[in-house]
Amino acid sequence: MEYKDYYQTLGVGKTASQDELKKSYRKLARKYHPDVNPGDASAEDRFKEINEAYEVLSDPEKRQKYDQFGAQWQQFQRQGGQPGDFDWGRWSAPGGGSYTRTVSPEEFEDMFGHGGGFSDFFETLFGGMGRRRTGGSGGFDFQQTRQQARRGRDIDHPVDITLEEAFRGTTRVLQWDDGHKIEARIPPGVRTGSRVRLSGQGSSGGDLYLSVTVLPHTVFERESNDLKTNVQIDLFTALLGGTVKVSSLDKTVDLKIPPETQNGKIFRLRGLGMPDLRTPDRRGDLYATIDVRLPQNLTDEEKTLLRQLRDMQAIRT
Repeated sequence: MEYKDYYQTLGVGKTASQDELKKSYRKLARKYHPDVNPGDASAEDRFKEINEAYEVLSDPEKRQKYDQFGAQWQQFQRQGGQPGDFDWGRWSAPGGGSYTRTVSPEEFEDMFGHGGGFSDFFETLFGGMGRRRTGGSGGFDFQQTRQQARRGRDIDHPVDITLEEAFRGTTRVLQWDDGHKIEARIPPGVRTGSRVRLSGQGSSGGDLYLSVTVLPHTVFERESNDLKTNVQIDLFTALLGGTVKVSSLDKTVDLKIPPETQNGKIFRLRGLGMPDLRTPDRRGDLYATIDVRLPQNLTDEEKTLLRQLRDMQAIRT
């Protein structure tokens, strides 16, 4: 059986305080949370390892037993022992063992909201998965809650939204066959692949996930939180310089075109892209690609002037 170094998993020392543990746990949990890394199996595995480590180290009783076991394990290894020869029996918890643990509702949601499965190492040391909170008001009965979670079934519901809706945020009203309605808020900054969770709105108490698809836009192309667009200018503005209007999703700004701007030149307009899903006040950028349009239906006089310009350029080169 593989030994789990919970301190290394959370990136803390063995003398870390509870505040240090919680700070490190929250930082890592946000980084590897399945909602932040949809479809990333390695991130989900890492998320489960982080939860398991915090489950042990944040509980004084389990942490004490883990530290005692760790000291024995290290001594056994220093003496050249092989994992298969280690006496696990004296450390194994009785089947169905239960420990008292007090956590906040936010911690409970982080640790168990995405399912989980602790490792064989954890099960060997700490027994069954039952968790109870005792004393106080408003506490969780972990065993009952997990049984309810097992009975529930999560539901995925596809939702198509426009880029403008993804920019500003929007709502959708869902109605079930029995007439029950849910108004779901979709936050600004979502992108194709984002999943908006409605806790407890699935089957038998499970969760409802809105799987978002942002529809293609006729003007803008999205890349992460950045937007790309083409800006058409005439030949004379490209040659002599000038100012053109560039529209983003919420405003129109003036873009100064330097003289002799080449076709395909890209200008970066900071802060005119999409809002960040986690930090809506922070926005991506807008990248404007210059598309020089040549004049059409030239008169004979205009053609003559252009030939003169061509000849002048040829003499210079």
